[in-house]
Amino acid sequence: MNQSTEPAPTLVGAGFDQPPSWHAQTDSAWSGLAPVGRQLLRALPLALLVLAVAIVLNFALPRLAPGDPIDFLIPAEQANKITPEQRQELASQYGLQGSTWEQFGRYLANLAEGDLGTSTRYGGPVKDLLADRLPWTLLLVGSSVLLSTLIGAALGFRSAWRRGTGSDVRTLTGVMVLDSFPPFFVALLLVLLFSVQLRLLPVFGALPGSESTGLAFGLEVFRRAILPIAALTLSGLGSAFLVARSAAVTELGEDYVTMAAAKGLDGGGVRRHARRNALVPVWTVGMLNVGALFGGAAPVETVFAYPGLGRLIYESVLSRDYPVLQGAFLLIAAGVIVANLIAELVYPFLDPRVRRPGSVGS
Repeated sequence: MNQSTEPAPTLVGAGFDQPPSWHAQTDSAWSGLAPVGRQLLRALPLALLVLAVAIVLNFALPRLAPGDPIDFLIPAEQANKITPEQRQELASQYGLQGSTWEQFGRYLANLAEGDLGTSTRYGGPVKDLLADRLPWTLLLVGSSVLLSTLIGAALGFRSAWRRGTGSDVRTLTGVMVLDSFPPFFVALLLVLLFSVQLRLLPVFGALPGSESTGLAFGLEVFRRAILPIAALTLSGLGSAFLVARSAAVTELGEDYVTMAAAKGLDGGGVRRHARRNALVPVWTVGMLNVGALFGGAAPVETVFAYPGLGRLIYESVLSRDYPVLQGAFLLIAAGVIVANLIAELVYPFLDPRVRRPGSVGS
């Protein structure tokens, strides 16, 4: 019985005779900045809404605290001698006169012009105070976010590869115990160990004496930053560890990992593929740690007498310095919002599913 050797008919016209190149076209269309633009358009309105809410709360919360900043400007021996007119003049000098709504209106108008007001404690512009203190806090928070994310993720992945073993249990227990301590308590333990007992590192301050210059000055600044950075790093380690471990364990149970192992891929290759897919939640928790460590910086900087933004907030709370509190809280809120925006913009490069419209997360 003869078999037909004629070729199968082809569909001509309408482009059916061309090779299926739509995959390449789609990848090209959504490569580069297109996914970043989609993520930005999706996240920017929510970020602006959060910033607006932060501005309102930023104005209201300091005023809900007991006490009046004018009382801290008047010496105790003159408190009974000051006249209402003098008190009103002091309030006008610092923009605290009028009703709460009038103060809020002036606050928004000044904020639109970049004017954060004048400190009632220091007597200088708030933006200058923040500019002086912010670099020290950025040094602590930036270093601790990077270190806590990298170390926590490395320990989490290692624990996931060894899940159920004694090493996994010991690491998990140690990290959970460490994570239960508040940042200031970790800071006090580090002071007792490295400054009091071992006498290896200085206990307070960020700047050395005037006799240090050049390289010696830089090394001394580094030595004085070690303990605060270590305290914040240890405080942020737990969240990165738990998320990395959970994400890696989940990825190891996926079908593609089983298929890769069945095809003969070695353990290192399997873990490499699982680790890459587990990076998205690790990146997320790293960015979220920015806000958490900014909050933890205040007690840590207070313990070490470090001249950062957190210590400035602590001093301003004690003196009811409304302008400084408003400026510092607004700066921190804006920093956290920017960190979350950066996390959104990096998602397309970490997760290919975000690069196409209609996919997860779009």
